[in-house]
Amino acid sequence: MPTSKKVAFIGLGVMGFPMAKHLSQAGHSVTVYNRTSSKSEMWTQQNEGRSAGTPREAASGAEVTFICVGNDDDVRSVVLGDHGVLAGVAPQAVVVDHTTASAALAKELNELCSAQNVGFLDAPISGGQAGAENGMLTVMCGGQKKWFDLAAPIISAYSQACNLIGPSGSGQLTKMVNQICI
Repeated sequence: MPTSKKVAFIGLGVMGFPMAKHLSQAGHSVTVYNRTSSKSEMWTQQNEGRSAGTPREAASGAEVTFICVGNDDDVRSVVLGDHGVLAGVAPQAVVVDHTTASAALAKELNELCSAQNVGFLDAPISGGQAGAENGMLTVMCGGQKKWFDLAAPIISAYSQACNLIGPSGSGQLTKMVNQICI
């Protein structure tokens, strides 16, 4: 098991809720945020961890911040702005976006994170709700190896496979090909 880390998880839907649970069960210190606060409250009642009032608060002090929301616009809403992840994340931390989003957004967020000396991985997931609940997801990552090497041991809490595919955007492009094939 990897060394315990302070992590944040943004988005507690059918995938994010169990993924965050696996992080907590693996011994990580987890802070969660969900736009519908009742989901965060439910998560903290069922798991070890705490909830935050904003993505910024959740990301503050986290070594790795995970995002798992619906689409490009949802990602932007939790990452950008005064209350977004980028307003709270510290230099040398890593932002891992599990949302199935566009490669263009991945490249945009990579640039914004890099400007703050923050790592970024686009890391869409495959395996569905059952994979999330059973900790058996496949994670396809795009980004720099140094950030992947920091995040991958933590991602192992809810994945059976986690691979660095290539530079920023590669995870999203691989997921797109995967979706076309299945």
